[in-house]
Amino acid sequence: MATASSRGVIYIHSAPRALCPHLEWAVGRALGRAVNFEWSEQPVLSGARRTEFFWEGPVGSGAALASAIRGWEHLRFEVSEDPTPRSDGGRWMHTPGLGIHYAQTDASGNVVIGEDRVRYAMELAGGDAFELQRELHVALGAAWDEELEPFRHASDEVPVVWLHKVG
Repeated sequence: MATASSRGVIYIHSAPRALCPHLEWAVGRALGRAVNFEWSEQPVLSGARRTEFFWEGPVGSGAALASAIRGWEHLRFEVSEDPTPRSDGGRWMHTPGLGIHYAQTDASGNVVIGEDRVRYAMELAGGDAFELQRELHVALGAAWDEELEPFRHASDEVPVVWLHKVG
C-alpha cells in the first residue's frame, strides 16, 4: 500500500540571520531531501529574516517539520498541513514567548475544536461566560495569532507566484 501524501506551507516569520542555514538543514532532514529557502528581510524586526516554503511529503510531515524547528530561540513560525481524504489538517504556530500551539484544521483551513476540548473549557468555566471565552481563545490559539499577525502582514509586499495546473 502506498504511503498517503500531503502538502503544506512553512512560514518562518522571523529568524536571526545566523539561524537560517540551520533551519534549511532541519527542514530538509525532516522531509528527507535538501531544501533551499529564498530568504528576505523581515521589516517588523530589524536583523531578522523571513521565508515561505511550500512542501510535499507523507501525511504527518507537518508535525515532523514543526518538531524539527521548534527548539530555537528568537524564532517565529507557522507550519500548515492540508487535510487529505484519510487525515485531518493541522497548523502549528510558535513564538519565543508562547512556545508552540497545535490546532486541527478543516478543508478550508479553519481551526476545529474537538468535543473533548469544548467540554473541558465548559467545565473549567463553570458557568462564567468570560472564563469560557478565555478558554476558547486558548483552544483557538488567539494569543499566537495576535503575536504573529504583524509578522504575517510584513509579507504583503512579497511578489505573488501564480501556479497553474497543466495537463
